[in-house]
This record gives sequence, structure tokens and C-alpha cells, in this order.
Amino acid sequence: MKLQVAIDRVDLETAKRLVQQLDGVVDIIELGTSLIKDYGFLQLKKAFAGTWHSELLYDGKTIDEGVYEFEKGFDAGADILTVMAASSVDTLTKVYDVTQQRNKQIFIDLMEVNEEKIQTIQHFEHAIYGLHHSKDSESTFDAADSVAHFQATFPTIKHISVAGGIDLTTAQKLADQGIVDSVIVGSKIVKDENPLQAAQKFMEVIR
Repeated sequence: MKLQVAIDRVDLETAKRLVQQLDGVVDIIELGTSLIKDYGFLQLKKAFAGTWHSELLYDGKTIDEGVYEFEKGFDAGADILTVMAASSVDTLTKVYDVTQQRNKQIFIDLMEVNEEKIQTIQHFEHAIYGLHHSKDSESTFDAADSVAHFQATFPTIKHISVAGGIDLTTAQKLADQGIVDSVIVGSKIVKDENPLQAAQKFMEVIR
């Protein structure tokens, strides 16, 4: 299981400092939607140019204009780009094809879509399907139970990720469960007074 760290809602200098600490320590570094909206692909490409040891994910949350956004995101250095499952099947198909052509990865964010929609988009063999509990949601979320239900409902989907209030205890449960490919952690690492040490603790738990 991989550890993906989400860097979001910070200024560019803070993001650069976090990347310097975490690159090569965690498996995937996510530059979140707020960074993309605040600075754009071109400025982020310039700020984070160079050799990466971790994989780089841009959380652009594409929902339309898919080919254009994915081409720009990959040109800006991303290894993985996100698309919303609420997008049309045509959009999802087109960005999946771009990803395959580029030998990159696609993350389909399942936030707020129902099982009927997932049935229509479960055929993207190499895609990562992300169970994502909305930050704005006031409902409770049990990551391990949600993952188990998802696997039972969609057994043909092989690549699953999960996000939403993941702490060390939950990360341990998910690691023991052995279903998800990656777990996404945000504030429990990036808001810790020692992000590097916090990340190392998560890596110890999931490995």
C-alpha cells in the first residue's frame, strides 16, 4: 500500500518546503486543487521543476475539457491526474486514453457519485478509483468499512484509493485489510509540527 500526502490550502513557499521534506520519503505527493487554482500548471511546473523521487499527482478535479486539461497537466510534470467520476463517460474515456498514451496514471474521484454511475465507469482497467469523503460533508466516514463495501460491490475494480480523515489507526486498519493500493493523508502530516516525522510514522504503519 502506498502513502499519498496531500498538500493543499497553503502558499507556494510552504508547499515547496513540504515537498523538499517529503519527496522520496512518501510514495506519492499530491499538489491539491487549491494550489492549482491559486498558481496554475505553468507556475507549479516552474516551482517544482527537477528530478522527483516520489510520484507527483496534480488534483485538478477535471470534469470537462478533459483532453486539454490532462495534456497540460502531464506537460507540467504530473505522473497522476484526477478526474471527477461525475464527468460524462465520454470525458472519462478520453482522459483515460490520453493517460494510456502518455504511460501515466489516472485517478477517478468518486466523490458524491452513486453506485449506478460507478457501474457505467468501472471498466477502466488501469485507473485508480478513489473513495473520497468530502471535506465539507458533516456525515461520518469509516474508511475500512467503505473500502470493504466497495470491493464487494465492484469486484472487477482492482485499483482503489481512499481519503478522508485518515489517521494512524485507520491507516493500520487499511494496511491490514489489504484492499487499497494507496491511502491519502493530508492534515495529519502537513499540519503536524514535524511533517517529516509524521510521514515516517505513517510509512512504518502501512509497510
